[in-house]
Amino acid sequence: MEAFFYVVPLLMIGIVSFAAYTVIRRARDISSAWNSGLTAEARCLRTYTTTSGGGETSVRTTLHHVYEFATREGRPVRFDETGGPGTTVEGDIVTVHYVADRPERATAKAPAPGKLAAGTGCLLAVFGVLIVFCLGFMVVAHTMFDAADGFTP
Repeated sequence: MEAFFYVVPLLMIGIVSFAAYTVIRRARDISSAWNSGLTAEARCLRTYTTTSGGGETSVRTTLHHVYEFATREGRPVRFDETGGPGTTVEGDIVTVHYVADRPERATAKAPAPGKLAAGTGCLLAVFGVLIVFCLGFMVVAHTMFDAADGFTP
């Protein structure tokens, strides 16, 4: 029974750590694309939305754009990006930023390093609080189980 109070928080820490890794990786990809200096004109091929939630939770709708562009070498690249502007519709031409060796990780988002840093920092702070809470929960549970061992006959 005691293992439950260790396994669940450790599982939560693992999930939150993976989410933090994903957030950092995407922020580095976007920052690298902005800093590479390589840009291209891309056409928005498709827009679509995905929804999540419902029932007992609020519904969240995410806007996606599918872009296609050609690298300087002439290689065609398609990529899907979430969170773009709602005013970009199919057929629109936008500027994309990409890294030469990984053009599939391009972004059509306008350079905003401060906004990227603030968003990434806030998410990592929330993840850090969750991890500290889980660790604190495990310490309190361990302390209570140690204290309870003295009361059992």
